[in-house]
Amino acid sequence: MENSIPLEELSYEKAFSELEQIVNRMESETQNLEDSLLLYERGQALAQYCAGLLEKAEIRMEQLKIVSDNFTESED
Repeated sequence: MENSIPLEELSYEKAFSELEQIVNRMESETQNLEDSLLLYERGQALAQYCAGLLEKAEIRMEQLKIVSDNFTESED
């Protein structure tokens, strides 16, 4: 995991893909304790990062809807 790309450099899609790879690796391979912990830590960080990006996207969508609704109301 020492070659991990910093989270802030990952797009949502790349972060989610890496998370899927970690899950698959943990489910299909026997890891030693240290590797398992490193994978788990990275997976948790990726999951939180992805959730944060989704939350920001949701807030942005809500803001755009408000602007759109206000624009539509002003046209009436």
